[in-house]
Amino acid sequence: MAKIALRVSNHQAFVWNIQDLEAVRAKHRICGLLIGTLPHLAQQNVFLGVPLTLMPEEAVLLVEKGFAVFIDELKAYYAPTPQELVNWASIRGEEAKRDVERREELKEDAAMSWKLSDAAIQKRKEREAKRAVAKAAAAEGGEDDALFTPTRNIAPPLESNEDSAESPTFAVTIPTESSDLSWYSPDSHTYETISAAKEAGIWSYPSNLHERAKCGVFRDLWEKGYYLGGGMRFGGDYLVYPGDPLRYHSHFVASVLDSPTSSLLPVEIVAHGRLGTGTKKSHLLCGWNDDTREVSYHSIEWSGFG
Repeated sequence: MAKIALRVSNHQAFVWNIQDLEAVRAKHRICGLLIGTLPHLAQQNVFLGVPLTLMPEEAVLLVEKGFAVFIDELKAYYAPTPQELVNWASIRGEEAKRDVERREELKEDAAMSWKLSDAAIQKRKEREAKRAVAKAAAAEGGEDDALFTPTRNIAPPLESNEDSAESPTFAVTIPTESSDLSWYSPDSHTYETISAAKEAGIWSYPSNLHERAKCGVFRDLWEKGYYLGGGMRFGGDYLVYPGDPLRYHSHFVASVLDSPTSSLLPVEIVAHGRLGTGTKKSHLLCGWNDDTREVSYHSIEWSGFG
């Protein structure tokens, strides 16, 4: 099974492929954050599109677990030759021409559908007018004439195909990757480990104790089965969810401490407790032990006295 491609630009990891994006969330419980605009809803900012940007901890976890690889997106492209540019421009021109022809065909089909629909409506009106005339003539003949008028059950006329003319429908397939570019070659710029990516100069995280602590806490909570997201809005490093954030609210706000013996001011403890209670969450203090590579947890909740 092919590994997920994390395309690195300016020390930030992105997921561009739709299948990779699905695997990241459905199989590996990594949410990330969509930052791209949608073509038909460019002005809204509730539901966004590709690319998916990952927190450094998420990217490190995927690579260390062997689920993904880093790709140096800048060096994966090489300068095309003049002939390649000419060929590419020719292909794009032919595609644009086919798109124009297709749009013209759809316009003609739509216009024909409207014409057929108008004709069907006119025929139906003529039939209804003939029935009205026949009914009026029968009423003028009186009841005696009606006794000698042969009757028969007349089934309602079947609607013709013209009456049910609909606008043409069609599907458009949009590729999610620029696989047609012959000057894109990521194979020689792919890195399967964090150390290899650091040596290549495209990745630097984690580079200090605090970053190692964040990676360690993130990994430990992930291995316990939780989903994690950014927790800055709630005064912490992560939001901890029992399931997919699209279905569940977070239960904890996690703050990372570089050591199990790190000091906290009383005002910080009070702030974490009150803020967590106000947002219906518990605040989780996560102490990272860099020697044993283990995490200790303490939760804070505000409670009344007396």
